[in-house]
Amino acid sequence: MEGLGINGTFLLSQIVNFLILFVALYFLLWKRVLNALDARRQRIQEGLETAERAKEELARAQATYAEKVAAGKAEAERIKAEAGKAAEQERAQVLAQAQARAKKERTELRAQVDLEREQMLRDLRGQIGALAIAAAQKIIAETLDEQRQVALVQSFFSGIEAGKVAILSQTHTKLAGQAAVVTSALPLDKAERGSYQAALAGRLGADAQITFRTNPAILGGVIIRVGDQVVDDSIAGKLEALEGQLAAG
Repeated sequence: MEGLGINGTFLLSQIVNFLILFVALYFLLWKRVLNALDARRQRIQEGLETAERAKEELARAQATYAEKVAAGKAEAERIKAEAGKAAEQERAQVLAQAQARAKKERTELRAQVDLEREQMLRDLRGQIGALAIAAAQKIIAETLDEQRQVALVQSFFSGIEAGKVAILSQTHTKLAGQAAVVTSALPLDKAERGSYQAALAGRLGADAQITFRTNPAILGGVIIRVGDQVVDDSIAGKLEALEGQLAAG
């Protein structure tokens, strides 16, 4: 090696020094660097794993939040629908109560008006009768006693003579039905209604329903209606029939 210009002893010493330096660097520096790199790689790996777990937890939290938001919206819609339904029911109930009160008030007012009308007509009955009798006295030039006056007034407005329903005593019309309506020009008193009930019960049966109505337009007498059958003994009816006869003649 000396012929090549290489000093073997120096080369060997250099190799030994290099090995010593390499071993010294490996144990004193390189190993620490490797350990530091391993520790850093481990921290990085742990950081990545922690970030991945955080990402998964964030995704789960977002999904949970979305579910809660959807559930909250659904609950809000349900509450809104229930509130609307309850409000509509309350509005309908208030409206129904108001309509019921209005209907009741109208019924009561109508009944009160009918009652006052009946009372007014009842009060006028005697006055109208007295005027009619006074007019008749002037026409026939005859003075009627009080008893006869009362009898004429009662007969004129009630159609009852000597305690009997005149038209039913005179007519032979057969009446059939379960209900009858008796219409008079002025209200009938209790005794007069009793006479009609007894007379109609004899023809229709004891279970027949008798309804009494007042219509001043018929002027006097009564109209008895049973179903589609009509017995007209009113003054207005008689005048109409007389008018028809005169027109025909």
